[in-house]
Amino acid sequence: MKISHINTYLVGGGGRNYIFVKVVTDDGLEGIGEAYSCGPDDATVAVIHDFEEWIVGDDPRNIDYLWQKMYNFTRFPGGSVVNAAISGIEQALWDISARELGVPVWRLLGGKVRDKVRIYHSVGNPEGAFQLQEELGLTAFKTSPFAGGSDRTSINTHPRIAAERLKALRDALGEEVDIGVDPHAKIFEPIRAIQMAEALKPYNPFFFEEPLRPENIDAMAHVRSKVSVPIATGEMIYTKFGFRDLLVKGAADILQPDICVAGGLGEQKRIAAMAEAFYTNIAPHNPMGPVATAVNVHFAASTQNFLILEYIRDDRGPRRDWVKEPMPVVDGYIPVPETPGYGIELNEEAFGNYPAKRWRRGFSYRVDGTVAYL
Repeated sequence: MKISHINTYLVGGGGRNYIFVKVVTDDGLEGIGEAYSCGPDDATVAVIHDFEEWIVGDDPRNIDYLWQKMYNFTRFPGGSVVNAAISGIEQALWDISARELGVPVWRLLGGKVRDKVRIYHSVGNPEGAFQLQEELGLTAFKTSPFAGGSDRTSINTHPRIAAERLKALRDALGEEVDIGVDPHAKIFEPIRAIQMAEALKPYNPFFFEEPLRPENIDAMAHVRSKVSVPIATGEMIYTKFGFRDLLVKGAADILQPDICVAGGLGEQKRIAAMAEAFYTNIAPHNPMGPVATAVNVHFAASTQNFLILEYIRDDRGPRRDWVKEPMPVVDGYIPVPETPGYGIELNEEAFGNYPAKRWRRGFSYRVDGTVAYL
């Protein structure tokens, strides 16, 4: 069996783009994956097709060899665009191997350690959480500490507003529900992150996600050493090499690699194995499409130190059109599938209805020194 070509599908919906990948073999087997939408999405598609020239004619079942070929043969390995391209291709290779054998992908990863995968969804208020509880049975959520543009108010009010928002959810949902808080790396100074974490502490946050940007791991380690709420981070860190420093420096309690940019399924398994040695759990970052969710379900099914999966509903809107049948949610969990491959199929006929849009996000500095993301 040899790789014959790669198809890519760049589609838009819900305020961002999505990049689906299909690797096709000379005997007709196909595998699918999803690359991260980093912003310059046309560039990611171009890198995927550049890699296509490298691996056409190779056996798709030699997954680690092909990963090393793409990663190490680039002049300077790394970066979000290159790693997103590698991740999407690599995921599709696992799908091919599993489909050839007629087994689910998780069986190639050592088998199952669980039969269902717990998920959480982002919410802005108790009403949104109640609706998700009723419709999906969720028992975990995530929220922003910034309410209605409060990130543009006085910095001194941020910890108070964050605590008020978490308290409102906690009072409404009770102590049995897990609630994470995600500033989305909008806090610049470590001391401000510490202040917000301490303000949130009385309301028992599930985790405090990405309080700082990822470039300075020592700063994140400092924050973690000063607070007693779990620190989660990792969505902007790539491969085992980036996560190695995070673990060694004790900068996080929960790692959040993104399977569409951290290096793919096999690399995320290696990251999880390293994290287990540091008594650290994995809660994958998962804001992308329904294929990414499916790949993460197989990762979670086979990974002992998996904690919980971020989830965006695949049963409505454009996301529902992109696959023939999304993975179901039952009482706050996604059942682990038994069908060959990832158990999900692209609906390519629908992609033409969802044209991609160019990324036009920017930022400006305010008088108070904070950064406004536009």
